[in-house]
Amino acid sequence: MAKAITPKGFGAPLGMYSHGMIAPGGELVVVAGQVGMAADGQVAAGDVIAQTKQALENVRAVVDAGGCTMRDVVRLQTFLTRADDIAGFMKARSEVFPQYFPDRVYPPNTLLIISRLVRPDLLVEIEAMAIRPRRAGVRRATRKPTPRRRR
Repeated sequence: MAKAITPKGFGAPLGMYSHGMIAPGGELVVVAGQVGMAADGQVAAGDVIAQTKQALENVRAVVDAGGCTMRDVVRLQTFLTRADDIAGFMKARSEVFPQYFPDRVYPPNTLLIISRLVRPDLLVEIEAMAIRPRRAGVRRATRKPTPRRRR
């Protein structure tokens, strides 16, 4: 069964979802859409740049709570409420991605423009998927082959 992830210091989700989840097997970490809201519930300054940076930091916190780093992220999906904010979103990414992805290998990202998010003051939401690395010395259990019966 999957296990929900709530990073230390995070507030409760805004609805019926988890901030993140570890799927069975503990390898896939799925991050619910994170918005530009700090742990204290305050929305980052009213522009998309500040909200994008906060949303990405929230993604990083959930990924970290799942035993990964941002370099383990294999997929991002972003929702913006205004097409005019694409440039600000790209600017925010260009400012923070070098610290998250120092080798300049960036995860795929789907960018969608939608009519609104759960609250009208929220401008961006970012989902992620990460693959948790296998621990050294930990092997997946294998079944021993069943001996064949002779006829």
